[in-house]
Amino acid sequence: MDDSTRAGQVTRREVLKKGLIGAAGLTVLPAVVAACGASATPTPAPTVAAPSAAMPSTAPTPAPSKAAVPITFGSNYSDAVPKKAMQDIVDAFTAKSGVKVTVNTVDHGTFQDQITNYLGGKPDDVFTWFSGYRMRFFAAQGFATAIDDVWATIGSNFSDAFKVGSTGDDGHQYFVPIYNYPWAVFYRKSVFTAKGYTVPATIDDLTALCKKMQADGLIPIAFGDKDGWPAMGTFDILDLRMNGYQFHVDLMAGKNKWTDPKVLAVFNKWKDLMPYHQTGAAGRTWQDAAQALLKKQAGMYLLGMFVSQQFLAASQADLDDLDFFPYPSLGTSFDAEKALDAPIDGFMIAAKSPAGAAGDEQTSAKAFMAYLGSPEAEGIYVKADPSNVAASKNADTSGYNALQKKAVQLIGAAQKITQFLDRDTRPDFAGSNGMQNFLLKFIGNPNQDLSALMTQIQAFWDGLPPL
Repeated sequence: MDDSTRAGQVTRREVLKKGLIGAAGLTVLPAVVAACGASATPTPAPTVAAPSAAMPSTAPTPAPSKAAVPITFGSNYSDAVPKKAMQDIVDAFTAKSGVKVTVNTVDHGTFQDQITNYLGGKPDDVFTWFSGYRMRFFAAQGFATAIDDVWATIGSNFSDAFKVGSTGDDGHQYFVPIYNYPWAVFYRKSVFTAKGYTVPATIDDLTALCKKMQADGLIPIAFGDKDGWPAMGTFDILDLRMNGYQFHVDLMAGKNKWTDPKVLAVFNKWKDLMPYHQTGAAGRTWQDAAQALLKKQAGMYLLGMFVSQQFLAASQADLDDLDFFPYPSLGTSFDAEKALDAPIDGFMIAAKSPAGAAGDEQTSAKAFMAYLGSPEAEGIYVKADPSNVAASKNADTSGYNALQKKAVQLIGAAQKITQFLDRDTRPDFAGSNGMQNFLLKFIGNPNQDLSALMTQIQAFWDGLPPL
């Protein structure tokens, strides 16, 4: 499958021109289950501008299907905070529609590793997933049901960029977004104040700060990669800043080679930074690494904003002490892109589930999808889980905390947005036998022959079956 559709971009200014602020309610009527509309011209993956604060929009109660047929929902929202947030949405939907939704939760890593087998077997009716290459990949493989009719109902809740991010290569919509969040460098304000640290602007500043933290008895950068994917965020930001957005997405699509000297330069830069990372990362989850930051044992942590869940679980005071900054400049021409990972999470209907075919299950599933894309549902979610910002431009953002407000600004300032390595490339390359494994090899021994490692990665890509 060609990933050339990733080349087009929607800038923050362009999105603002199209209007981020509006008022649109949600009406889920029997028409929501009409057959999907005619195919549109395929659209490229987006650069997503941050949602702006808007007046709250109250969604009308979804009309239940005639039989109110129950459905199942496969969820990877396994941590306590997001799991509760999702259950709050499910409960609200059932109360409004009369449709019972059974939530089947699987831990995030297992869900992601087994997603292909899951979708090819007997999946739940609705499932959690991500925007980007892998959304389009599964749609192209026939694993997802088109939901153009749902988008006809909810489309006014989203910017054009989010719709583009929900569209398959065939021009049909397959995905309903609920939120996104930035990857950045997180730290505790009280630690920086007590130690006299300042936020680094350049990579040299970062290195100097890491050395000072070590001298002060702190782990400079918390790090955990037991699940295989967290280290991808470090590769992404270094590659984006050193080689630029287009090189990065072309690398993810197989158009550039892992043996390119530009990729080797990324790993060499990463090797220089590894002495400042928490050791033993291969045996530590991201949650455990977050505890080092929470307990003031580590000074910084490069991760998605979901790290704040660990602080919220500790106390409101701990959450209020958390702050972040964008990854420092590496002194390249690509710094101006201010590119970053800001993944979009959302939902799809599994084609091989009972809801995949026309019928009462699909009626219920599409009503659920429409509710998930409503300002009301997204407001419920980000209130319960403030580690994200709502995708809907009509969601009530008046209750956003300082981190959420800053996240909106950071995402909005980025000229280029990526979805994260394991979402931006084919799943059999990103998985436990592919990049997860190769990055763990690197972390285990950064001083190895990195040219040989790049050759191994490229050979693995070249050995994958054609799509």
